[in-house]
Amino acid sequence: MLDADFFRRWMTATAASVVREAERLTALDSPIGDADHGSNLQRGFTAVSAVLEKEAPQTPGAVLVLAGRQLISTVGGASGPLYGTLLRRTGKALGEADEVSEEEFARALRVGVDAVMQLGGAAPGDKTMIDALVPALDALDDGGFGAARAAAEQGAEATTPLQARKGRASYLGERSIGHQDPGATSSALLVAALAEVAEAGGE
Repeated sequence: MLDADFFRRWMTATAASVVREAERLTALDSPIGDADHGSNLQRGFTAVSAVLEKEAPQTPGAVLVLAGRQLISTVGGASGPLYGTLLRRTGKALGEADEVSEEEFARALRVGVDAVMQLGGAAPGDKTMIDALVPALDALDDGGFGAARAAAEQGAEATTPLQARKGRASYLGERSIGHQDPGATSSALLVAALAEVAEAGGE
């Protein structure tokens, strides 16, 4: 079973990963975006870590709702509302339970991903964060957190030959081809942090 501490550690691990990878995320964003994806997410997830330490929510749902709210209020551009919606809607779907099963979490995460697709109007193949999140969800149902991490990383890499159909990169048309999508890459970091915490004994 997964408790509030598991989800706090997931957010902390994500923040550490984003700090580590911020330059790479910004480098990926430079040719097809505003060259601020890494710095924006670094600011957002650093703020998430700080607010979780200060307020210490007691349920898995409350951790994710607070994290999502913090991202929406601190991250500029599209990534704040998208990541914020992902975490908030996942947290709301978890309800007020003190602990949740992997299966319950997977169902709630699907609610969050569906909300992101609705908000951004993106589908798999549009060269967005959805291209990492949907394969991760499918793998999570079948093979657990490790499988989800591998699927998210493969999904992010598979955005390279795609032409962007949503988001800032879509304005470039065919010039978006040949660049890995930064949003899919950061989503893969989020899923990798989840697997890392589970493997460290968080389950």
